Amino acid sequence: MSARATLIILLGAVALVVAGSLVPIPSPVEVRTWAQDAGWATPVLFLLAYSLLTVAPIPRTVFNLTAGLLLGGPAGVAVSMVATMLASVLAFGLARGLGRRLVEPHLERGAVRAVNARLSGGGLGAVTSLRLVPMVPFSAMNYCCGLSTIPMRPFLIGTFLGSLPGTAAAVVLGDALTGTTPPALLAIYAVLAVVGGVGLYVVLRRSGTPVGELTDEEERLAA
Repeated sequence: MSARATLIILLGAVALVVAGSLVPIPSPVEVRTWAQDAGWATPVLFLLAYSLLTVAPIPRTVFNLTAGLLLGGPAGVAVSMVATMLASVLAFGLARGLGRRLVEPHLERGAVRAVNARLSGGGLGAVTSLRLVPMVPFSAMNYCCGLSTIPMRPFLIGTFLGSLPGTAAAVVLGDALTGTTPPALLAIYAVLAVVGGVGLYVVLRRSGTPVGELTDEEERLAA
């Protein structure tokens, strides 16, 4: 790294520290209060933003954490899952309606053939298992499924089942920042997180892949 680049980074870091000390940062409780004061606009606008922006390759985790912070546990999970399904349908439909015409002649070639065989041959189980793998990007998988021959119904059911544990875990983490999460809800979300972890372990064991690694098809999805 050049001396100029190092200097720019240091100046940027100093500027952020100074700005952070001068600009008051609201607490999680204050942010939750502002969201509640906005009434119905908060969940509706958040749902629209989540649904549309995650069609692009933007990580869902950021939105799930924000959902927990703004909306709380139950509402945050509900809105996040609805947005997840809407974004999945949009991306799937775009890929199938527009992209498949361009990709279909190449479905017997290389990575496209491997992805198509994995998803279409496995159906609901394949989609669910891939959704449980955190390293597989959400939007990339939506498009891959749309380009494959898998029907929409198993795609949607697998997306819901595979996305729920991780979504609930991230939402409850955002909710916990306010310090107002009921212990019972924490217990429920902990169970969902454990279910997701066990499901991921079983998927990797059955595929013969060491835990923490991906299959060739999953690596191609994540690439």
